[in-house]
Amino acid sequence: MPEDLSLTDHQLGLRARFLAAPTVAAPEPWRPSGHHVSAVGGLLGVGFASDSGRDLLLVASTRGLGLLDTVTGERLARDREPDSGWPDDDLTCPGIGPIARRRVPMAGLMGGGLHTGAEGWSVDVVSPDWPHERVLLSTGSPYEGAHGETWWHVFHSRHSALRAAGFSPSGLTLVVATSSDVTLWTRAHC
Repeated sequence: MPEDLSLTDHQLGLRARFLAAPTVAAPEPWRPSGHHVSAVGGLLGVGFASDSGRDLLLVASTRGLGLLDTVTGERLARDREPDSGWPDDDLTCPGIGPIARRRVPMAGLMGGGLHTGAEGWSVDVVSPDWPHERVLLSTGSPYEGAHGETWWHVFHSRHSALRAAGFSPSGLTLVVATSSDVTLWTRAHC
């Protein structure tokens, strides 16, 4: 990649810092959810809901909607109607299964956003080698401190376009959604 002469020395230093950071496991107390959800195909976005005190994730794709338990990764409900995966103008989708009577705010291809902070944790998306985005989890700022001590490069979207990254409203779940996959980490206990 040719060097961009419009970047400042500080920006070039940050770019080099993020390029040098390997992808690592999320630190304690974060742990991967029950399983990695892959081959979603045409993922449009994700949104969080809650039921009986547990975080649920609504996954919208061109193939409909799926509802996941964020701790176990278990699929709780599925709607195979292709049009149901496209959010309305207010960026919500209809809930399914145990959240069928609710509208769920979505983040992804059409817009929207997830929480970027949760009880002393933050999530940032950086693109030092755009279009390959990196998701950084930190206890402060990834622009300060050492990789593996105060910030961690936990996800690298090399093969699919990033759709959304962020925390659930409870702060117990972190999700990264790409055009083809959903990766979940949790601080909750089964």
